[in-house]
Amino acid sequence: MPSPAQPPPEAAALPLAGVRVIEFTHMVMGPTCGMVLADLGAEVIKVEPLTGDNTRRLLGSGAGFFPLFNRNKKSIAVDLQRPEGRELVLRLIATADIVSENFKPATMARLGLDYASLSTLNPRLIYVSHKGFLPGPYDHRTALDEVVQMMGGLAYMTGRPGDPLRAGSSVNDIMGGMFGAIGAMAALAARATTGRGQQVQAALFENNVFLVAQHMMQFAVTGAPAAPMPDRISAWGIYDVFTVKDGAQVFLAVVSDTQWLLFCEAFAFADLKADTRLATNNDRVRARGWLLPLLRERLAPHLASELSGIFEAQGLPFAPITRPQELFDDPHLQQTGGLAPLRLPDGRDTKVPLLPLTLDGRRPGVRLNPPALGEHSRELLAGLGYCETDIRRLRDQGVVGALD
Repeated sequence: MPSPAQPPPEAAALPLAGVRVIEFTHMVMGPTCGMVLADLGAEVIKVEPLTGDNTRRLLGSGAGFFPLFNRNKKSIAVDLQRPEGRELVLRLIATADIVSENFKPATMARLGLDYASLSTLNPRLIYVSHKGFLPGPYDHRTALDEVVQMMGGLAYMTGRPGDPLRAGSSVNDIMGGMFGAIGAMAALAARATTGRGQQVQAALFENNVFLVAQHMMQFAVTGAPAAPMPDRISAWGIYDVFTVKDGAQVFLAVVSDTQWLLFCEAFAFADLKADTRLATNNDRVRARGWLLPLLRERLAPHLASELSGIFEAQGLPFAPITRPQELFDDPHLQQTGGLAPLRLPDGRDTKVPLLPLTLDGRRPGVRLNPPALGEHSRELLAGLGYCETDIRRLRDQGVVGALD
């Protein structure tokens, strides 16, 4: 069977250069795993139905899913219900190091693409499954990010008491995909020693439990249930959003005794600095009931930008209240290369956030724009040894699509 093509020069220096991944994924969790592997240099081939990944057509809050989580990937459109389509995909998998999927187990088994079937053909194969639940009493349930946030305590912690609220991002889908990628990389390291692949499983519910583990352990240590974040007793004396001049808002924090002295000196709060009831952070936590209203009154005449400037000059924690779309103009992201040019599937140009890490001082970038449906079908088929006549026949028979 032909070997995968050599990685392009810009990918050759990345740690996963030369690794080939075949993914059968949709929505967010599975595609996130593939995006992470692709950003780190792997050749990730997205196998799509002839109609394309449904994520391509989502509206509203799902409109950004496909372009974000499918960059740096290739696309081949195949009808897996046809024997010729399955044969083609099996030939593709024979060249792969990793298979990644997030379908129901019965779906992959019915197609002969489950781990038990594929590992028999290729014992070195690493197989990453992204599920709602790890094997157990819940694994028959259909899970969504919001479902596991509700049943896993995160919505309870995020919302006000009696008003559970999902987090403002697909946190479990994204983080679950990251754990899938971590598992895949661990399996690659193990294979280098054992010569054998293995199945990796990541799941939304267990990911969510990991996210709230700090609150579980808070109960284990203190015996007191964790309160929802809007109603919690903060660990810090000053750690809140302040509404100031012209109705603007800014987050301000003072989280150590040294910072408290700097804060009092910067604002000439000599009386607060000398108040023995506020000497330590724990004292200030106990005094929050009267201290925060007093500080809100004293800080209200200031502009948010003025407060930010003072806090920055003193090395104190602060943050403007920023909306996601405003991050496109963030000077730090722009100057540090945190945003990379990206062409959307509809042809418009934008920028996209990169992985939040550097390798040898550089951010892994965008090498391939989100692919058009079947954009790489011809290239990949040719790499598998299909001649042009065979490729045209597969297209004419409706086995593969979007070749031209």
